[in-house]
Amino acid sequence: MDSTAYHSVVDRYLNDIYRTVLSCCGNKENAEDAVQTAFLKLLNLKNAEFKDDEHIKRWLIKVALNECRNMWSSFWHRNKVSFDDLDTDPSYRDETHEELKEALDKLPLNYREVVHLYYYEGYDVREISTILGISESNVQVRLKRARDKLRDFLGEE
Repeated sequence: MDSTAYHSVVDRYLNDIYRTVLSCCGNKENAEDAVQTAFLKLLNLKNAEFKDDEHIKRWLIKVALNECRNMWSSFWHRNKVSFDDLDTDPSYRDETHEELKEALDKLPLNYREVVHLYYYEGYDVREISTILGISESNVQVRLKRARDKLRDFLGEE
């Protein structure tokens, strides 16, 4: 990929990839690292053949989410001692949005991934299946379970 095409891809998809990964990584620093690694892998990719721009975006999301998972499973992450977390989340307009954000943060990573890709990025079940490398029925099951957990967390019928 030449320099001009690479910069065009970065300009076009950086914010989308970052938002997706931030919802799964849980903090800005890990999300930034995962996104940076994904774009570096794209830059260093030899003889890459992508069908279209959407294929590039899906590939970047998949790589960045895998990086996020690798961080969560790393020895350092599993064994770190947490300092008092600083409140770095954006302030929400009202209490309902804040409650929803807190409920989403309580979901396991595999549920947060599908919820974010489905509701915030607008991918359908088939596309999420391709991005995450899981079956369509597994995506549907994760979405249903995530909705059920959110309903329990929020105490709604």
